[in-house]
Amino acid sequence: MEFSFTEEQEVLRSQVRKLLEDVCPPEYAAKCDVDAVPPREAYNAMAEQGWLRLILPEEYGGVGGSPIDLAILLEEAGRAYEELGIWMFRSMVWGGYAILTHGTEAQKSDIIPKMATGEYSFCFGLSEPESGSDAAALKTSATLKGSDYVINGQKVWTSGMDIAKYCLLVARTTQGGKKQQGITNFLVDTSLPGIEIQKIDTLGHRGIGTTQVFYSDVHVPAEMTLGEVDNGWANTDAYLWYERLCLSAARYGAATSAFDYALQYAKERTQFGRPIGKFQAISHKLAEMKVMLETTRLLVYQFAWKMAQGAATRHDAAIVKLYSGETYKNVSDMGLQILGGYGFANEYPMQRFFRDSRLAVIGGGTSEIQKNIIAKNLGL
Repeated sequence: MEFSFTEEQEVLRSQVRKLLEDVCPPEYAAKCDVDAVPPREAYNAMAEQGWLRLILPEEYGGVGGSPIDLAILLEEAGRAYEELGIWMFRSMVWGGYAILTHGTEAQKSDIIPKMATGEYSFCFGLSEPESGSDAAALKTSATLKGSDYVINGQKVWTSGMDIAKYCLLVARTTQGGKKQQGITNFLVDTSLPGIEIQKIDTLGHRGIGTTQVFYSDVHVPAEMTLGEVDNGWANTDAYLWYERLCLSAARYGAATSAFDYALQYAKERTQFGRPIGKFQAISHKLAEMKVMLETTRLLVYQFAWKMAQGAATRHDAAIVKLYSGETYKNVSDMGLQILGGYGFANEYPMQRFFRDSRLAVIGGGTSEIQKNIIAKNLGL
């Protein structure tokens, strides 16, 4: 059993971390959060240095990076600013991976190069007001009329719709039958007439945030379907596996930053004549946080390795998503408690970790849904 990274992967980590120290320092991440603006300068810098190309094949200017490489990249991006890591993942997966896997040659040649340079970014439209955890119960319709599909419906939690060029939209093209049938994926230009985007005011993830989107007779050219008509759910499921990996890696990075900040504070903050980290009540919290982080790290890279081997399962995806999300939430909560009153002050970054971490156990599949998947795999 091998638990080390290759020399090339260590170089990857070192180069990404150095770049992020320059383009996404803590004060920059804090400003994006306070001003509720996306980390565009950092995103563009990552694109300029070629990191959005990481998992692309050589014919598209990439290096054919593995899921492990992708996890390293997003761990480091999440460590600097989780919103940056998640923005990168959306483009690399909903754009790059999805189109490479199921796109036409025209879609690949036209869209992927512009994703790789950062000109195009992507978002994902799946959830609806009445279909969140029960995602396949979606009602947004796409009806073929002539050479276009006409889309009508409402999506919610489409994060980044207001800054993306394309939305990978999941819509129903055929009624009746099992709910997973009759579903098709579309690459929808976000500037098309009939699309109304409304920003949702959220507790955390304020840099990019999320939106609800209304589709009213939106004409999408038939050539912008992604994959087979009526059989898109299996493809969507495959993309969600990559989502589990990417979110878990970015959130592990963010949780590590929260821990590092709390640890440093515990060493420097003095009460009753000694650093508060010397008190067992604090040191035990930090010990618990460290154990959770080490376990998350193993789960993230084990899952990445299984994906690279083609051996990952839905059960594995649920475990890593569940544990990484709960770890981020718990580490941020305990970190805030260690800082005490200063953790409650917006001047310090722990409150941002605390706010952002709550989405980790809700978005992309709640912790309860992940437990259902795990239990079902156990025959329960």
